[in-house]
Amino acid sequence: MPQGLTIGDLAARTGLAVSAIRFYETHDIVKPVRNAGGHRRYGRSDIRRLSFVIAAQKLGFSLSDIAPHLRRLPDHKAPSKADWTRISRAFRVDIAARIAALEDLRDKLDGCIGCGCLSLKTCALYNPDDMKASEGPGPRNLKATTT
Repeated sequence: MPQGLTIGDLAARTGLAVSAIRFYETHDIVKPVRNAGGHRRYGRSDIRRLSFVIAAQKLGFSLSDIAPHLRRLPDHKAPSKADWTRISRAFRVDIAARIAALEDLRDKLDGCIGCGCLSLKTCALYNPDDMKASEGPGPRNLKATTT
């Protein structure tokens, strides 16, 4: 990698704080090289990696969901179309499941929020006398259909 980008350059290009870039470095999202003076230098491909992380995190993916995919990308060069296709396939499965869960939640809550629960026999949230407590925390009736 010739000259490379400084951490400040990378921060300016991605909108991330320098401390965030260093944090992502500890998770092997970006792997800078050191120049003769010992300063970090990043490749242009690191802009893409960090931009992907930002976008994925905005969609609700955790770093532990994202990092394993990016660790498998080639170091110090732009990922290929095949690399991105492989990553997108893995995320599509999870995104489709999230969409289905959100649609299910939307459909069940549509008549419930603000209704005063006039239909307790059909309400997806109704749990008389906390009968579902032994099954674990949270809205058990909803979790059964959304996870």
